[in-house]
Amino acid sequence: TKEFFAKVQNKMHYAVHGLGLFVRSLVGLDREAAKSAMSAFLKGRTPTANQIEFLEEVVKHLTANGVMEAARLYEPPSTFIHDQGVEGVFDSPQVDELISILEEVKSRAIA
Repeated sequence: TKEFFAKVQNKMHYAVHGLGLFVRSLVGLDREAAKSAMSAFLKGRTPTANQIEFLEEVVKHLTANGVMEAARLYEPPSTFIHDQGVEGVFDSPQVDELISILEEVKSRAIA
């Protein structure tokens, strides 16, 4: 369909990193796998309502797109939760940890 071809065209930049990443970008990531990655991030923490909402947006993005670039943490819908995006919701070490988790999710698709 027309929508499918538009989606493929929008995801072509992932193709240069290999078939796995390209396919993941088209089909998304299993919701349970995305939630598992975020629950590892929350382990031992008591998140605020904004942090839970923020991570739910990350899970939605991963479920739909398979990967999430760190820059998306500073764009809508992240900025709807806080105008500074991820930096307004988490402290710097937590931001670094979240970005590492997103990179890990991406690297698993590449492999």
